[in-house]
Amino acid sequence: MIKRLRRTTRLVAIAWILMREDALFIFDDLQLLPLAARAGRLFTIRKRNKRKGERLACALERLGPAYIKLGQLLSTRSDLIGDQIAADLGDLRDNLPPFPTAIARQIIEEELGAPISTLFLEFEDKPVAAASIAQVHRAVLRSGETVAVKILRPGIDKAFGRDLDLFYGLAEIMERRVESSRRLKPMEVAKTLKESVFFELDLRFEAAAAEELAENLKRHETGLRVPSVVWNYTSRRVLTTAWVDGIPMNDVAAIKASGFNPDVILTKAAKSLFAQVFKDGFFHADLHPGNLFVDKQGDIVAVDFGIMGRLDWNSRIYIAEILRGFITQDYRHVAEVHFKAGYVPAGKSIEAFTQACMAVARPITGKPLNEISVAVLLGQMFKIAAEFEMETQPQLLLLQKTMLVTEGVGRMLNPNLNMWELAAPMIEEWAVESFGLKGKVKGAAKQGYDIAMKLPSMLERFEQAVHNFSSPDGIRLHPHSIDLIGKQRKNSNEPWLWFGWTALIVATVFGIIFLIR
Repeated sequence: MIKRLRRTTRLVAIAWILMREDALFIFDDLQLLPLAARAGRLFTIRKRNKRKGERLACALERLGPAYIKLGQLLSTRSDLIGDQIAADLGDLRDNLPPFPTAIARQIIEEELGAPISTLFLEFEDKPVAAASIAQVHRAVLRSGETVAVKILRPGIDKAFGRDLDLFYGLAEIMERRVESSRRLKPMEVAKTLKESVFFELDLRFEAAAAEELAENLKRHETGLRVPSVVWNYTSRRVLTTAWVDGIPMNDVAAIKASGFNPDVILTKAAKSLFAQVFKDGFFHADLHPGNLFVDKQGDIVAVDFGIMGRLDWNSRIYIAEILRGFITQDYRHVAEVHFKAGYVPAGKSIEAFTQACMAVARPITGKPLNEISVAVLLGQMFKIAAEFEMETQPQLLLLQKTMLVTEGVGRMLNPNLNMWELAAPMIEEWAVESFGLKGKVKGAAKQGYDIAMKLPSMLERFEQAVHNFSSPDGIRLHPHSIDLIGKQRKNSNEPWLWFGWTALIVATVFGIIFLIR
């Protein structure tokens, strides 16, 4: 009863803020709760002379951190809310007033188990950045190293827990009672938001993500680097990394004044994003200008690793094939890949989907190369999702949003250059490796490994099935039959396991031979 009362009170507060900011249109646009939306508009206090997305962004900012994260998540769904609203929500930056430095100091001392004076030679009281989840202070370690200390806001986990509980409750009601909402998959959206926030509310996860990305980037030498993590000064609520001295990526005048060529910087950005997405399948998913700097060597330094994206090998192959199909204007191939990947149900018409792909791509691919946006192309594809019942792919939506923001940064550096054109040599090399003999060997090795890993569990399930059949509640088998099955299983296990592991070893050996040639 108390929980229900709290939810009702919070819903009233949400409705009040949406009315104040004239943002109830979102229910109409999503075709949700039309009667409630009409009734609410009667009590709207004043109309705003702003775009819809700007009004909604204002409302979400007033509602607090969890709603800002929800808005950022919705900004990836231009297929649902339209390009302009998605763009306005994409500009949501959770810049909030800082919390008192005394509390920040207290949290650090509690987490690291020592007074500030013994931990640092210097600790600046004024934060250099403050967001909805954490704020950052500049400090100097006893060793003399300058560092950035990130501290979670006090009580932020409880605040998020309360709002996420409300989101789940509303999502469940919507899916059960509002049929038109089911295509939006509200429960899946709530789950995606919860998973994203879970990683951001434990700064050890962010530290681990930073180190993983740093190790990947060392292998590719793309000109993007990550500040090192100071692990003995890091905990759940505190993250300490090396300090970054650099020029913000969107300050083109300062970059030029420092003697750096913006085209070279753009090339590094393009290559690093491609390496993250396609070579490693692990990418920084929040690459806005505030998180990117140019250091004294002319390299790009990325910060803030709370939001990361992952793509498995098959997803990378599918996306690459889709992009290659669009570039060569082979729309039938694009459609076939969508069906092969399972993005479109098998019962749909591949001819109709091919036509839809052509309709979406032709206006874009007909432009000069420097005006083509891969991110916009992917976004346009998502717009036909409702008609062909394409399954929502959260990881692909995150990739599309990352591409869109990175392309925006690229255009700031040089509007006449296409970042994907600059990355073409790397793309071509990766395509040869992935779609040629090397790629097939790698795929075969992976399949062999998967089969070998699954065999024990398959045999275990078979054994359990036999047990169930012979149980009092199942199908009775004669004891002699059970003994015979057991002996047969024992005799057959070893050859199958031997075959699986042999196939894996052979495929791996051939894969290594081809990859090192």
